[in-house]
Parts: sequence; structure tokens; C-alpha cells
Amino acid sequence: MNVDSRNKARVAPDSSDVGGSLRLSGEQLLPALTGVMTAMFLAAVSQINIATAMPRILADLGGFDRYTWASTAYLVASTIAIPIAGRLADLFGRRLFFILGLAIFMIGSIAAGLSQSMNQLIASRAIMGIGGGTLMTNSIAAVADLFPAEERGRYMGLIGLVFGLSSVIGPPVAGFITDSLSWNWIFLLNVPAGIPVLLLIVRAFPGVAPAGGKRRLDYPGMVTLALAVACLMIALSLGGVHYQWGSLQVSGLLGFGLAMAVIFLVIESRSDSPVMPLEIYRSRAVAVSAMVTLMTGFGLHSTALLILLYFQGVLGSTATGSGGLLTPMMLAMVFGAIVSGRRLSGIGGNYRRQALISSGAMAVGIYLLSTMNENTSFAGAVAYISLTGLGLGGAMSTSNLAVQNSVPLRLVGSATSAIQFSRLFSGTLGLAVLGVVLTASFSSRLEEAVPESVRAALAQGQFEAVRQNPRALVDPTAIETLRTGFAERGLDGVQMADRLLGALRSALVGGVSDAFTLSALMAGLSFLAALFLRVEKRRG
Repeated sequence: MNVDSRNKARVAPDSSDVGGSLRLSGEQLLPALTGVMTAMFLAAVSQINIATAMPRILADLGGFDRYTWASTAYLVASTIAIPIAGRLADLFGRRLFFILGLAIFMIGSIAAGLSQSMNQLIASRAIMGIGGGTLMTNSIAAVADLFPAEERGRYMGLIGLVFGLSSVIGPPVAGFITDSLSWNWIFLLNVPAGIPVLLLIVRAFPGVAPAGGKRRLDYPGMVTLALAVACLMIALSLGGVHYQWGSLQVSGLLGFGLAMAVIFLVIESRSDSPVMPLEIYRSRAVAVSAMVTLMTGFGLHSTALLILLYFQGVLGSTATGSGGLLTPMMLAMVFGAIVSGRRLSGIGGNYRRQALISSGAMAVGIYLLSTMNENTSFAGAVAYISLTGLGLGGAMSTSNLAVQNSVPLRLVGSATSAIQFSRLFSGTLGLAVLGVVLTASFSSRLEEAVPESVRAALAQGQFEAVRQNPRALVDPTAIETLRTGFAERGLDGVQMADRLLGALRSALVGGVSDAFTLSALMAGLSFLAALFLRVEKRRG
């Protein structure tokens, strides 16, 4: 490897050395690590803070029919960018792609902040997602660049800390900026925040790239990967929300995406310089870690969504209050990642045991969430979600470490990005599948739970409207409208409305329970997959 002398890094070990790393002086290591973690924080917080500002954005730009697309565009673009950027960074050097990622991220932020329509905002968020995905995958891979295998565990906990902080700090700060200035500034402020990070990366992160050899680009692989991921993720986001699952729009996107995925695998198996080297899956650690991540990622985003619905619709919490109740889950994820990383620090860390403990804790936590009902206390719900977060944080940290410590340094970016890709894609799949389960279960249970007398008292079409959108569970105005409607027809509005609300609440509990049960089953499968995890440190 060639090391940029300006950065004063000691010569790195051969790139075929499994578990190898660069060796930086102490005075260079801290600013390099600070730049990496800050870049990751910017990418992570931008993925979630837009939710806080969306009501104000809708008031200014309109486009309610595209409400979720500002978030979806970022997620899809970052998922596509992660494997491509991870591989290219292996070929051309991590620092170059930190610089490119930050530049693209800031350009997208400027465009988003200056958007005059919802379509402009969606396109700008996609640009931000490309930069954010590039930053995320290279930030995690950088741990392998900066630290030897026996030290990576304790620093991998910083990854969990950054994600936790972004989840806890991001939304309230975005809300404050939106209220005090305007929603535009939650994007525009990324520029003055990103420029010092860019300068820090340029100055402190070692400029290292593999020496010699022709570094060809796998353009067919990149194109087919982008088409496959975009079509599949968009179809999963549209299905059951904007279009029926059997509609031409959804089925067409799914079919085309699957065809592109098959073509992509054929291309990668024959390419001399694949964008996603299939050789990484010859390592048992990579293959098993990817399977564990697929199954734990299935419940990552959906757990937060379902628990918020439970807090608001069943326990009667406000939106603000229920959002705050996610903080214990995020803190538990950070704690789980740190503890797991430290237990794997040093020579001889037992990856299988740690993966079993973490995936087992997550499975038990989600199972306990599936047992909740109208009588479950806030304290009980928080305890269950904290256990889930503890296991999830530990599983994420263990998978990243197992992969980084089992492949040559020249493939660290590709292997690390494969894990991040699995997590994001399975998270999108989990949201889609669990959303279908929740909706179907709620609808069928409501049919059984609403007494015939209450259904007969509703205005024509009102029962179907309530079944499609049970907003009365979270909107006091909707409750009052129901009561007034019953009273206008000479009925006991309070009693009838309470009976209907009771049926809605009971049906929602059942729907959430069924969705959590499926999620717990997937987490249980991750526990079984972890039984096969083994990390062998050897020279490639």
C-alpha cells in the first residue's frame, strides 16, 4: 500500500492480512476518528430528522400524496450507494470517498434547503442519500482501517453511540430549528457543519489506496444493482399504501427488480472487478453475519413504528410523549453495542456466544412486546423495548466486528457494506411485510369486535372508513365527532363511542401483537443462524 506521507501514517500491513489495519500515531488517530464519527453523525441524523419538520414542509410545499417520499428517497439512495461506495473505497482509498460523500451530501443539503416544491425536495433528498450512504459505510469500514483486530471491539461501540445520539438529539433539535428559523435550515445547516468535517478528514485521515494493478469499474454491475434495489424498495414502499399489492405498478416493479437482481448476480460471478465481490461470502463469518443481519434488521424500523402506535393508540400517550419513550430503546442499543464490542476486544473474543446472547435478547424482547395488551403498564412496555434495543445494539456490533476481522483489508469496505446493505434492505422489507400483517389482522379483528348494534348506528360507509383509518384512537377531535354523530341520531353518544373505541383498541392490540409475533420469529431465526458463526483469523 502507498501511504500519503503528509499524513505521517506508519506503513500498513499487506492488504491480504486478515484483521490488518493502518498504524497511525496517537496525535493523528484522535482527529481522524473524530472526523469519521462526525461524518457518520451528519448522515445518520439527516436520515431521521426530516420527520419532525414534515408537517411544516407540507404546509409550505404541499404534496400530501408524497408525504413519505422525502424519507423514502433518502433510504433508497443510501441503500444503493452503500455497496458501490464500499467497493470503490476499497479500490481507490477511503479518504477519497469520505471527501466525495461529504461533498455530495452538502450539495444535496443546499438543494433541499432551497426546494420550492415537494418534487424538488424528494430529488434533493435522494442526492443527500447518496452522500449519506457513502459516509455511513465508509465510517464503519474505517474502524478496520484505523485499529488492529484486537482493538476494534471497544471502538465499534462508538458506532452505536453515534446512532443513538442521532436518534435522541436529532428530532428535538430539528424541531427547534424548524420552529425558531424555518424547515429550510435543517438542511442548510449541514453545510457549515460539514465543511469543518471535510477539512478534518482531508488533514487527518490517511490517504491510502492499494498499490499497483488496474482498477476497472464494474459499470454493468453498478447499473443492475441500482435498478434492482430501487425497484424492489420502491415497490415495497408503495405496496399496500399507495397501490394494492397485486396492482400492475407494484407487481411490475417487483418483477423487474427481481430480474435485475438475477442479472446482477450473473454479472458479479463473471466480472474481473465486481462491485460486490461474491468471494466475501466464502467466509463463513460474512455469510452468517449477513443472515443474522437480515433477520434482525427485519424488526429494526418496524419495532419503533409498532411501539409508537401501541403507546398512542392503546395506552393513550401523546405523539410527543410516545416519541420520548423511544429514548430508552436507543440508549439500550448504545449500551448493547458498547458492551458487545468490549467483550470482543482482545484476542480470542467469542463471536458466536456474543451473537447468541444479543440475538436471543432481541428475540425475547420482541416476544414480550407481542404479549402487551390494554393492561400493560408504561414501565413494562419500556422494559420490553429496552431489552429489544440491548440485543439489537449487540447484534449490530458483533456482525460488524465478525466481518471486519475475517476478511483481508482490501475487502473490508465491500464486506462491511454488505452488512449495512442487508440491514437497510431487510428493514424496508420488514416495514412492508409487518404493515400487511398489522392491517389484515386489525381489519379482521375489528369485524369481530364491533357489536352489531354499534355498527348499525354508524352512518353509511362510516364503519369501513374507521376500519381503513382508525384515527379516532389517536385524535381527540375524531372521538368527539363520533360522539356528536351518535347523539345527533338520538343515541347515547358517549356510550356508543366508548364501545366503538374499545373495539378499535382491542383490534389494534391484536394487530400489533400479531406483527410483533412475526418479528419475534425472525429474531428467533437470527439466533439459530448465530449458532453457525465462526471467525477464523488467518492470512489470505
